[in-house]
Amino acid sequence: MNVMTELEKNLLYYDGATGTYLQNHGLQVGEIPELLNITHSEILIQMHREYLEAGTNILLANTFGAHSQKLSPSGYTTDEVIGAGIANAREAIAQYEKENPSKPHFVSLDVGPLGRIMEPFGDLSFEEAYGLFKEIVDAGVKAGVDLITIETMSDLYELKAAILAAKENASLPVFVTAVFEENGRMLSGTDVETFVTTAESLGVDALGVNCSLGPKQMLPIVEEIIKYSRIPVIVQPNAGLPTIVDGKTQYDITDEEFSDYMVEFAEMGVSVLGGCCGTNPEYIRKMTTKTKEKKVEGELPSPSTKISSYGKTVSFGKKPLLIGERLNPTGKKSLQEAMKAGKIDSILSIALEQEEFGCHILDVNCGLPEFDEENFLPKIIGEIQGVTSLPLQIDTTNPKAMEKACRKYNGRPLLNSVNGKQESMDEIFPIAKKYGAVVVALCLDESGIPNTAEDRLAIAEKIQKEAEKYGIGSESLVFDPLALTISSDGESAKTCLETIRLLSEKGWNTTLGVSNISFGLPYRDLINGTFFSMALYAGLTSGIINPLSQELMDAYSSSLALLGQDESSLGYIEKYKERTSTKNTKTSAKNSSEEHKKDLGYAIEKGLMGEAKTFAQETLQTMDSMEIIQTIVIPSLNRVGEKFENKTLFLPQLLMSADAASAAFSVIRENMQKEANHTTRGRVLVATVKGDIHDIGKNITKALLENYGFEVLDLGKDVPPEKILETVQKENLRFVGLSALMTTTVVFMKETIALLREHCKDCKILVGGAVLTEAYAQEIHADAYGKDAMATVRYVESLEKENLL
Repeated sequence: MNVMTELEKNLLYYDGATGTYLQNHGLQVGEIPELLNITHSEILIQMHREYLEAGTNILLANTFGAHSQKLSPSGYTTDEVIGAGIANAREAIAQYEKENPSKPHFVSLDVGPLGRIMEPFGDLSFEEAYGLFKEIVDAGVKAGVDLITIETMSDLYELKAAILAAKENASLPVFVTAVFEENGRMLSGTDVETFVTTAESLGVDALGVNCSLGPKQMLPIVEEIIKYSRIPVIVQPNAGLPTIVDGKTQYDITDEEFSDYMVEFAEMGVSVLGGCCGTNPEYIRKMTTKTKEKKVEGELPSPSTKISSYGKTVSFGKKPLLIGERLNPTGKKSLQEAMKAGKIDSILSIALEQEEFGCHILDVNCGLPEFDEENFLPKIIGEIQGVTSLPLQIDTTNPKAMEKACRKYNGRPLLNSVNGKQESMDEIFPIAKKYGAVVVALCLDESGIPNTAEDRLAIAEKIQKEAEKYGIGSESLVFDPLALTISSDGESAKTCLETIRLLSEKGWNTTLGVSNISFGLPYRDLINGTFFSMALYAGLTSGIINPLSQELMDAYSSSLALLGQDESSLGYIEKYKERTSTKNTKTSAKNSSEEHKKDLGYAIEKGLMGEAKTFAQETLQTMDSMEIIQTIVIPSLNRVGEKFENKTLFLPQLLMSADAASAAFSVIRENMQKEANHTTRGRVLVATVKGDIHDIGKNITKALLENYGFEVLDLGKDVPPEKILETVQKENLRFVGLSALMTTTVVFMKETIALLREHCKDCKILVGGAVLTEAYAQEIHADAYGKDAMATVRYVESLEKENLL
């Protein structure tokens, strides 16, 4: 029996927490849980039995972190550990079904995050992550699992690597769940709609949320998931929020309360229920008992055309979208030179400028003669995604470059393009299907570009039918009716507009390279702006334009108001309220760009490392080092920090700003060595406590502290209390930041604080980590709780102001 067949008829149930169970049965702090598959298989078999008796029908094998990087010190291989984990689950099912013949039970490979930060913000490359996930999947397939569950993912990019590893190396159902904070975003800044859009497009079979939150806190997040998801939804909450009593982690929701919430989720339309941290067989028993008669009901959302980056989803068909055309080197000598010379910051500046002028999507093209497009396109895609959260249009005629760029891309891309030639469709549609992309479809084929709108529509229909063969629906296509210059064909504008109208009548989305209409004519912007307005009236849903063209942007704003797509013309009023007379309309995009003066502060805020370094060198000609740090670097980082705290900017951009500040500091430090007043803002120590091997949060915090001018001594991870005390005393330090991610290791945080309190009474201690709360920080006598990296920076700055560092 296939798990998807069973899911069509009934609710399915995951088990509850594995870690909680194992801790209660002798798992020691710092011990690798997956090794118990071999050394204490009887405990795992008993655990699986208890969950089966509670009503579970999907057992998660004890393979959450089973990969070679983690297992290598033990001497066991990934195949051995995963094979034993799956064998234990199979044995439990065999024992249970022998005594209780009942509906089918399934064993899932359990795939968790790798515990490292992905590039460009960390040291884990996409392909390295993919390789580790492939290793896990291969072992699971070899051991005979029924499905693959990828869970507890807080980074969309890492999730994509895991999904591709599963889809490319197995033919099994793939379920995925992500970790969301209460603000409705993953750690990397991904919102619910973007998570659903990206995961669905990559072909997963069910998706949802697990860990981090209790059922009460998950309710609004699950409502959002159900709103957007067209595939089955999974919910696996913790047993409430964690508290630590007498050194042990407890959760604040009883099994009775938990199961009542799970009934509510079932009635909302959730298809797969289960538990995460803190839950046990009794939680699962009450959940299955109360929901076993429930049927999944509710209407699925209508198909829609969406693309996304890691942190933003853009929908076609609601309001016309602007696609920035300026990252296409055709006819742009300076951009051609920048690409050939590898001047990345020049390219990033163009991307940021288009974002500032109102684009919703950025076109990226690097098709130059005798240029290594195949390697440069994915590289520049990654760089652009480091500084902007706008979705990108991957624009290339080279299928190999297109596939590499799709693989590199973080989110759901827009591909430009496919056309009605069979060769083109044969090359592009497999790429689009594999990576879940939306595709721009050009209305041309082997016969060229038709002269009539009806013939262009016929090509569009042919492309749409061919796409269906790959499982690509019309909602994953955006049609380009093609604009040809009116200087050589006076009817071309009318033909294009009529094609837009015909495509719109079918409910299909459209795009257009607007400026193509005016090649060979003087004052092109006037023609372009007028044509753009006419195209929008005909139903155009997106335009590829130059956002620095005042005429085009004026045409866009006025058309939205005239077509009722700008509610009460509020957007128009806000944009043009200062233009009170004809004489005052000369404010151009060029003049407006002066508001975005590029200097060191701008480079830091936008994450431009190369420009930050250059501007730092220039600024040193007129200012001394400390003045630059105090009046430019720190205020710029503060502005970025405030946006992060206000949730208008997210972790990737925060880290890129830190990298840009670091680039500036590298120049400033060289100069400071020549100055007598060489100082730092203070010296601090950070460490992940004993038994804990996770250091993502600590590394983020370290990067920010350093770029705020503090000297950071990083002791790494799994650091004994005695080592921390020894370093504090030896280096005469007055601040320590402690991190812990695992509930089993927070006891060492308490022990470390007690040791420091006994021997270093003046030392200030801040604690942070996913399992911690402010209440627990107070309970273990920490001076402060760092809910995120910026909170830590703010606290250390407060100590500096009070001369406590």
